[in-house]
Amino acid sequence: MLRLRTLGLTVLMFWALAAGCTSALAAPPAKATWSGVVTYVVDGDTVRVRPPGGGKPVSIRVDGIDAPEICQAFGPASRDALMRRVLGKRVKVLGKRHDDYGRLLARIELNGEDTGQWMVARGLAWSYRFRSSPGPYAAQQRRARAAGLGLFSPAQGAPVYPAQFRKQHGSCHPK
Repeated sequence: MLRLRTLGLTVLMFWALAAGCTSALAAPPAKATWSGVVTYVVDGDTVRVRPPGGGKPVSIRVDGIDAPEICQAFGPASRDALMRRVLGKRVKVLGKRHDDYGRLLARIELNGEDTGQWMVARGLAWSYRFRSSPGPYAAQQRRARAAGLGLFSPAQGAPVYPAQFRKQHGSCHPK
């Protein structure tokens, strides 16, 4: 009888997994707020966060910012600053949607502080502009530029926005 019950539970679990009912193992939905630990920093605006309960880390594009490409001037410095800030730490993820590359577009908070805002305020990334919008962190970017911080430092030369860089040089990650 016990073997039959165990077999029944095993079959039930198999069908639940096959049907996509992996709530304990699946990544959180896009429009959700959750916390997890940053396991990897890809570049200045992309991290991987292990969701609550474990599982595969979720690739997250930090909403509201655009950091230099990793092969672009100041790209490694931007990534390294974000790495020192969040790697191995528990962050709050405020998901919005998935981007064209399958990454979760989300605001990331560390101890209640907006990481995107932190990056822009220190000249480590741009406020993400779209069409005529200067982006959510335009005021922080103006102050960083006026102070000559990070990528706005005179020593860096004229900073090239990542989209323009990709148009001129292509992707840092050829397929």
